[in-house]
Amino acid sequence: MPLPLPDLILASTSPRRAMLLEQDGYVFTTLAADIEEISDGRMDPITLCTENARRKAKHIARHHIESLVLGCDTIVCVDAAVLGKPADRNQAHAYIDRLQGRSHAVISGVALICLQRSIDVLFHVSTQVNFLPLSAEAIDNYLDCIRFEDKAGAYAAQDHGDMIIESIQGSFSNVVGLPMEQLRVELDRLR
Repeated sequence: MPLPLPDLILASTSPRRAMLLEQDGYVFTTLAADIEEISDGRMDPITLCTENARRKAKHIARHHIESLVLGCDTIVCVDAAVLGKPADRNQAHAYIDRLQGRSHAVISGVALICLQRSIDVLFHVSTQVNFLPLSAEAIDNYLDCIRFEDKAGAYAAQDHGDMIIESIQGSFSNVVGLPMEQLRVELDRLR
């Protein structure tokens, strides 16, 4: 008979990730993974976000060896360039302007680690997002409506996304910050 899953720790203080887990009925605690994320432009985007997810999960797992730690890193990628969290409003405007009228990928790397049980699962999910054509004024109006500082690519699909997004192909929850469909599959495999 398989053992029950260990207690789940989300290695993030992201309210969006916590909301997605809560909506699915998961019981978990949150801990900040105070590590510096890798931002090496020579790494391909999938390797970059999966390695950052692994580093976050391992950082917490070292101190909670009996728990299952969930680490995640989400990036926005266009023309092989990674758009991280904007430094200021000017950069946020530039990011949205670069994405407007085009398609880009939102990629999340996810790690599930439990040292006590030798669990080390790593996966990624990619979602295509198509932006509407936007004027400079429309971009400013959108940025006035959200907190863009903590969002990769300077936007949030769940916050007034209809102002900028034309369509999404793939996981909506991935664009929000945690690919719940694949996460459910991976957690069920561990049961």
